[in-house]
Amino acid sequence: MRLTAVASSLVLATSALVVIASPRVTAADAYAVPAAPTIIRAYATSAGIVVRFTPVTANPPVTNYVISGGQGSCPITVLGSTSGAVTLPILKDQTSASITVQAVNSYGFSPAAKWSKTFSAADLANVGRRSLTGIQLLQLSDFHGAIEGTSTNAGTALLTSAFAADRKVVPATFTLSSGDNIGAAPAISSEFEEMPTIESMNLMKFDASTFGNHEHDRNLTHVQKIIGASDFQWVASNYSSLYPLKSGDKAAKPYTIIERGGVKIGIVGANTKETPEVIFPGNLDYTDASGAKKTLLISGNADGVNKAIADAKADGADLVVALIHEGWSENSGGSAKGGLIDLVNQIKGAAVIFGGHSHQLYSSIKPGANVRIAPSLVAEVPNAGVSYNRVQICMDPVTDKVLGSWVDNVTTSRLSTLTPDATAAALVKKYKDQLTSRLDVKIGSVTDVFPRGGTPAVERSGETPMGDYLADLMRATAKTDFAITNGGGLRDTFPAATYKVVNTSYKRPAAGSSGPYDVTLGDAISVLPFGNSIATSKISGNQLWAAMENGVSQYPSAGRFPQISGFKFTFDVSKPVGSRIITLTKLDGSAIAKDETMYTVVTNDFMLYGGDGYLGLFNPTIAKFSGQLLLDILVNGLKADLAAGKVTVTPKADGRIVKVG
Repeated sequence: MRLTAVASSLVLATSALVVIASPRVTAADAYAVPAAPTIIRAYATSAGIVVRFTPVTANPPVTNYVISGGQGSCPITVLGSTSGAVTLPILKDQTSASITVQAVNSYGFSPAAKWSKTFSAADLANVGRRSLTGIQLLQLSDFHGAIEGTSTNAGTALLTSAFAADRKVVPATFTLSSGDNIGAAPAISSEFEEMPTIESMNLMKFDASTFGNHEHDRNLTHVQKIIGASDFQWVASNYSSLYPLKSGDKAAKPYTIIERGGVKIGIVGANTKETPEVIFPGNLDYTDASGAKKTLLISGNADGVNKAIADAKADGADLVVALIHEGWSENSGGSAKGGLIDLVNQIKGAAVIFGGHSHQLYSSIKPGANVRIAPSLVAEVPNAGVSYNRVQICMDPVTDKVLGSWVDNVTTSRLSTLTPDATAAALVKKYKDQLTSRLDVKIGSVTDVFPRGGTPAVERSGETPMGDYLADLMRATAKTDFAITNGGGLRDTFPAATYKVVNTSYKRPAAGSSGPYDVTLGDAISVLPFGNSIATSKISGNQLWAAMENGVSQYPSAGRFPQISGFKFTFDVSKPVGSRIITLTKLDGSAIAKDETMYTVVTNDFMLYGGDGYLGLFNPTIAKFSGQLLLDILVNGLKADLAAGKVTVTPKADGRIVKVG
């Protein structure tokens, strides 16, 4: 999620089943994910495996139960009113079955109830086999160039092996992404114009991806380059035009149909409507065939998605999967919330809807409007390859009816027994070796880790050490009254969790360790990957109040949250949007009035031109550019301390941003 900016020459050259993540349930209400059902008995019959279970009650109500035999099985989705006895069919080539039952409501899937016995091939010898189609979907989102594996994210080499192993189990396997494959990426991808990530996706044998906002971090010429390098199909159904989204004989489409394992899957895609707000102005501009200058528009409704679904079915798709770059944000008041959920409620005819953008783990089922309309599985994964969704679908090929779908969220820890793919490992090493001489250079040391992320993310919800440090450096460098930068531009801890040093003599954070820690150029680029430059301008008191109101308007998740220097503010999120700033003062405590008094300000070029909702607030027509990059300011500040023999002190909160109420 979040923004982009003009690319800098330096940055661009140099066996867990899914349960929703952190549902917000308070002691004052009773809303929650359902408890696990109890399996009473599971036994083999000539018709299949009969599973008897005790239904559960929940608030929100249970809408469905999912009964599964594991990977390569035929899962069954039944109504929440089911009495508690279901017969699970056995596929023709199925060799075993590990029975689980989960209850589902709008908040998500319950923990899995597991039957103690795994049914072996011998147990299934006398079970009648059905001519049903087993389909497997492997899905990632928001990969953000995390091709280098760590202890938490799998990386290209391990994912390549994992996907290959999954394909051996189910012939009709399709590998998909919900966007943000690139952008906001570690240096190992961003330093090479994101080509390492596209090459990695080719090795992982992705079939299709939609665009995320970060695919547009650079201009459309770069998008065309990405499309041209992709061995998979890009899909987008909510763009005003697909004319510029092409390269040679490769072009984005509203949908694609892929036939594999005797089944035709239609795949449609849609990007977040937020994209124009969170990318650099002009990145969606193009010239059409007539020479006219135009801008790509991105719709926020499901009209284009529904048309693409209908067209795919008319074109012969047996079922359709929707890749949506919108995310779940929270569960509250008895329902799931977020841009993904808004679209899910509008989408018609998709068997599975995969989300993204918000970097959250979520899964649920959208019930059909009536008994004749099959429910839709809805699922989202975290970012950076921390896990992927492995979805099993069972379909009757005669009626094209989906009998059920089951999602298994596969975490990195579950892949520990696999051998990383050698070809993929060599690809990562090739780019890593090229980076070392440029990026594995010490630029300073810090007393402690500058944090990033959390729930809510620290840089998007309040004063944070890197925000203080960077904004103070900006103001000192530009010699302005104020400095403002957006929290969403801070993309890693510092030292960076995503940057792996080659020089093992550097002291780095580890379990039980304490600072000071060495920091490198690679760390700095991982924190500030967008290549933003700084600009000085003037801002009135009225505009500063409006800017801060915009900054806190989407608390606590949006990248627009301001990190500041030279002034202070308090805010109250219980107040209506537009009236949340309570106080706005100079450092000496004197009030900053809502008037036309002008102040000098330094910000980044993304915000200057209206990114993250700051349109018209920084007076870009009078702005002056020094040619300095935001990255340069960070690096120079650290180098100055290093040259003076100092360890850079990780700032402590000084009260410049305070949440009240």
